[in-house]
Parts: sequence; C-alpha cells; structure tokens
Amino acid sequence: MAELARKRCVLLADDDAGLRRLISTTLGTEDFELLHAVDGEQALQLAREHHPAVVLLDVNMPKVNGFEVCRQLKADPTTARIKVVLLTARSTDADRAFGIEAGADDYFSKPFSPVQLLNKVYSLLE
Repeated sequence: MAELARKRCVLLADDDAGLRRLISTTLGTEDFELLHAVDGEQALQLAREHHPAVVLLDVNMPKVNGFEVCRQLKADPTTARIKVVLLTARSTDADRAFGIEAGADDYFSKPFSPVQLLNKVYSLLE
C-alpha cells in the first residue's frame, strides 16, 4: 500500500480578501494545506505554530509590515528555513533590494501572474 503524501503547508498573509481568494483558488489543490493571515502579527503567530514550507507575504499589512515579518522569520533559528515570497505593489529597485535584504527568497510585484506564483511555490518546495 502506497504511503499517503503529506500536504505541504503554505501560509498566505495578505489583508486583501480578493487577493487571498485568487491565490487560494490558484493553490487550492490537494497538494497544499493553505493557512491564511490578515495581518503581520497573525502571520508571525501562524508561521511559528505551523512551520509552513512557504510564506506568501504582502508587504503593506496592518500591525507588522511584511518586510519586518520576513526579517523576524529569517532571524529566528526555528523559522529561518521557511521560504518567503514577498507580494507587493511596491516595485522599485530599492523596494526589491529592501525585501531581499530582509531575507526574502523572491519578490513578486502586483499585479502578478497566479500561474507564475504557483510555479515559484513548486520550485521553492523542490
């Protein structure tokens, strides 16, 4: 009997309900267990509790912004290996550099292709 594959956990942190629905639909396969956070504090809490493989993280969120969430996750030895993809309307080279400096593994400027995001999640999980 084949062993059942464990779903890979992905945390989506964005205060925009429409974007959460779009990404949920894109990632809504049986391959992923998708967690949702609506602000930076909740994102940190869920990441520390569930240790997702990937965090899809909006930069402009209430309470704690995405750059700071990323920085805290990467600074903590228990969460440092989590892959972080920043999602933001901030698309200048300086913003991108700030995100990478915070420890992000990739940076997607809004609007982005949901299919490209799905491909990025799969590549980070390999």
